[in-house]
Amino acid sequence: MHTPFDHALREFDRVNGQDPRMRTLNGASHPRELIFAQRVSHWIAQLSPDASEAVRLAARSHTLRRWDIPRTQYPMDTAGYHEWRATTAAHSARSAAVVLRHFGYSDEMVRRVRQLIRRELFPHDPDAQLLEDADCLAFLELKLVDYLDRWDEEKVARILHGTWAKMSQGARSLAAGLPLDPRAMALINMLAPS
Repeated sequence: MHTPFDHALREFDRVNGQDPRMRTLNGASHPRELIFAQRVSHWIAQLSPDASEAVRLAARSHTLRRWDIPRTQYPMDTAGYHEWRATTAAHSARSAAVVLRHFGYSDEMVRRVRQLIRRELFPHDPDAQLLEDADCLAFLELKLVDYLDRWDEEKVARILHGTWAKMSQGARSLAAGLPLDPRAMALINMLAPS
């Protein structure tokens, strides 16, 4: 028998499967937010096998329907990125809440998941740190190479430095073992010399 958790994850995947943007992973093409959310869930399980239900729900829904709000609608600078990220987080939190309520989750659980998606308690809350760690790991394995091809090394180094600063030591250890592009590994090694 399927639980509300199973139903919610399946619905999150169905919605994220509508992302028109595609990403290739292991030679196959997937809707971008679908594969990203699934990789964030994977990293949650690696970092904390006993993670709370709230953070596991947030992991799968924290970028839900992100494609509705294109990055290009905001200035292509750091302030524009932060504004876009806050707007998409609020949008994803609202979208996730609809799904969670549909499957009978309590107001308290809905509030908690929305809090995690909007990063309200980061970095002081352990679940918020766990979600950030998993998000950063998925970013490194799936999106960093696009940045390397699009921007100069100095800008990528700044992005990596910001990513690294948000990660726990456990997540940094996992990141150091990722099979990344050699250019990315060189930059990471500058942040975390062995």
